[in-house]
Amino acid sequence: MSENLYVVVGLGITGVSCVKYLLQQGISVAVTDSRASPPALAEFRKQYPDVPVTTGQLDESLLAKASKIVISPGVSSHESAILKQHDRGVPVVGDIELFAEVVASPVIAITGTNAKSTVTTLVGEMATHANVKVQVGGNLGKPALALLTTPQAELFVLELSSFQLETTYSLKPSVATLLNVTPDHMDRYADLPSYCAAKQRIYLGCHTAVCNRDDAVTDCLNDSIQRKLYFTLKEPNENEFGLLTKQHDLFLAFERTPLISVNELPILGRHYQANALASLALGYAYGLPMSSMLDTLRTFRGLPHRCQLVRERNDVRWYNDSKGTNVGAALAAIEGLGAVIEGKLILIAGGIGKNADFSPLVPAIKQYVKTVLLIGEAAPILEKTIGKNARVYFANNMQEAIRMADQESAPGDSILLSPACASFDMFNHFEHRGTVFTELVQGLT
Repeated sequence: MSENLYVVVGLGITGVSCVKYLLQQGISVAVTDSRASPPALAEFRKQYPDVPVTTGQLDESLLAKASKIVISPGVSSHESAILKQHDRGVPVVGDIELFAEVVASPVIAITGTNAKSTVTTLVGEMATHANVKVQVGGNLGKPALALLTTPQAELFVLELSSFQLETTYSLKPSVATLLNVTPDHMDRYADLPSYCAAKQRIYLGCHTAVCNRDDAVTDCLNDSIQRKLYFTLKEPNENEFGLLTKQHDLFLAFERTPLISVNELPILGRHYQANALASLALGYAYGLPMSSMLDTLRTFRGLPHRCQLVRERNDVRWYNDSKGTNVGAALAAIEGLGAVIEGKLILIAGGIGKNADFSPLVPAIKQYVKTVLLIGEAAPILEKTIGKNARVYFANNMQEAIRMADQESAPGDSILLSPACASFDMFNHFEHRGTVFTELVQGLT
């Protein structure tokens, strides 16, 4: 084993940020990637000509020389080449653990199957509005190590994936939340409890846990937590943010105090109300002023590809929820919009199914959806699952799906792209899928 050689596994955005950071600390680095030609390879070799890189498979002889292995989120820590070194006592960490070793400012840490990007962005904007010097990133936007400026920010707001949490041991966030858990990445986890256990690691060493009262598996099971807050789409109890009806108006509330009418929120749907409540709880736990947080909610219009209103045409609204890459996300979008629109939904779904069970979608489709248009690899499985609960048609591509959706819609209806699947069978990534959808919808005459 080398005295001090860190081997970075995976040359994606996170891997490159790890190399840059480690070199700045004067640590010797080498890289290995199982892909023959990672997208960043040519640029990386130009920028870091002295860093050894091996590709095509994980280099076991290189890993055997490592004093520490820094694994990218896209690489499973259960790869045999990694496990072999772990069993020899070589530490296997991720970029968040490197970040945790040096961070000196408070961290708000956010995970969940769905909505974590929206909540992370929203809390970051709330902090900015309150004049807090904040850095936002992690699994969203900038990698965590790229946020370490000199001097450090007053606050870090990090979105963390289950993959990142698997190799994080000492982050100790000031405030942490697990927003929700629905089955996802079942191609990487043995079962749902294993996935939940990875998500629960967000609470390790945290001071305040923010949990979702409507989703029992998000509850922090760690006895050493100093304080717990909850959010719920029901009436709030003590230490809870929730929904309260006063004089025929529905409010986001803390305990028995109404804070803001849902009519003041620019984004429709119960799923977004849950995001707003979670963000308020996180900001409140950290100490952000309520007035700044409520002002932010009045102006925040959401993120691209997350139930984003694209267009209203002939009294029909078109929504781009291409980020709905799993069943839970699609379910939240269907239920969230279905409950507040006057007509019915026309749903565009399908793609790569990731071994998902689509049956949880059926009750919501039955209640809110009149037509489902299916694209991609998982279309036959979805059709079999949905059965006779809606009109179901197959489309060869997005353009055909949009044309059919337009024909199926009536005034008051909404058309929702929320695929419940990954996009890689037909598109480069979910953003590409959402952009194609948006451009085609905006081109309708």
